[in-house]
Amino acid sequence: MKSLRFRYLYSFRFWSSMTAVNIESKEIQPAIISYVKDLPNICSLAGLACTVLAIYFSIIGVYYAAMIGMIWAVAFDWADGLVARRMKGRTGSDRIFGGQLDLVIDIVSYGVTPAILLISYGKFDPIFLPAAFVVLAASAIRLSYFSTFGLSDESKYTGLALDNNSIALVFIFLLESLLPNAVFAIILNVSALGLAVLNVSQIKTPKLSGNSRNVFLLACYTFGITAIYAWKLL
Repeated sequence: MKSLRFRYLYSFRFWSSMTAVNIESKEIQPAIISYVKDLPNICSLAGLACTVLAIYFSIIGVYYAAMIGMIWAVAFDWADGLVARRMKGRTGSDRIFGGQLDLVIDIVSYGVTPAILLISYGKFDPIFLPAAFVVLAASAIRLSYFSTFGLSDESKYTGLALDNNSIALVFIFLLESLLPNAVFAIILNVSALGLAVLNVSQIKTPKLSGNSRNVFLLACYTFGITAIYAWKLL
């Protein structure tokens, strides 16, 4: 009888303590919006804002403005990582949340945006839908693979990182004014498909965004591309 009473008392205390832990964890769980004040996340959201502009201008056919939005999305994407590595006092949950936010934004910036660009430049002809799907699917597969396995043993990416797609596409788009629309539409789609193949390939590519010198070079490239397309808009 004493044994049963002891077991009951032990079980009651155990479940009471577990309930208290669960209640406490719920109470200390930070508010969702609290992560917005984290500077790296602000950079990520600024990049998302640039992506929204790129999508908008792609849809209405102002492609030069869309190119500016696309390259600035990359710039903010690189900036958030640089800022995060140099900030002190960030908790583990801050880093996990920031990493997840990056992945979600990347699928929009480097998957949805170029897919919309291809469809829009093709005058929304259904013939361009397969290429848009491949680009979007490759980006989703690439990000899922990276979130599962991370960097390779040599501190390199497996497959071409998605941010390189936007860097390449905004440069390729400089040919747009030199070629007939139909010809350039083919070049744009073939280029995007080629990049998609590289995204899911087994090639090893260096992590460019982790180097301060590369960030400086991207900043110069961003300002240069912005100046060129701003001049074209005028």
